Amino acid sequence: MTSLPGLRPYRPEDSAALSEICIRTAAGGDDARDIYPDHDLVPSIFATPYAELEPDLTFVVDDGTGRAVGYILGTADTPRFVKEYREHWLPRVADRFPLPEGPPRTPSDEMAALLHNPERMVLPELAGHPAHLHIDLLPDWQRKGYGRELMHTFLAALDAKGVEGVHLSMLTSNTRARAFYDRVGFTEIPVADPGPVTYLVRGTKADS
Repeated sequence: MTSLPGLRPYRPEDSAALSEICIRTAAGGDDARDIYPDHDLVPSIFATPYAELEPDLTFVVDDGTGRAVGYILGTADTPRFVKEYREHWLPRVADRFPLPEGPPRTPSDEMAALLHNPERMVLPELAGHPAHLHIDLLPDWQRKGYGRELMHTFLAALDAKGVEGVHLSMLTSNTRARAFYDRVGFTEIPVADPGPVTYLVRGTKADS
């Protein structure tokens, strides 16, 4: 049955679609399937564990046929998420994506190193904004207002949980993403040694 496109809560049968959306937007918003031979590697870091560990904070854009074409997901409590990721998620994927021996030599090695180091997500500068998020939409579904709807839905869910602040990290070179985050109220926060990423924060209330 076909209906109008719109937002809805995540369902377990959306898992494959989330992985596809993630890898098709993982190169600074562009398709990364040619960069990472195993297309499940990047989603295993930035999408799937959130849907598995905090499904109540995972929302999708449904194209009207039941297929997810965009998502927002994250955690209300980054330190707690890191602990659960280490204990419950990493053992499920570590054999498929082992920690590289020595310095990373390929983009996949770099991602595998991130996979095995969830503690990198806990930064003292972000303690006042303990939640964090990831948001992605397939290209045909961008610039249609769905990103803003996803963000408002996620922020409202955090606010309902009593969480006052949220952060995200983004590739500094991704100017399209930065323009969107600026429009929805995020501001930059300095952190020590940020590398190639910029950290942004905002409050969870609609007027913050």
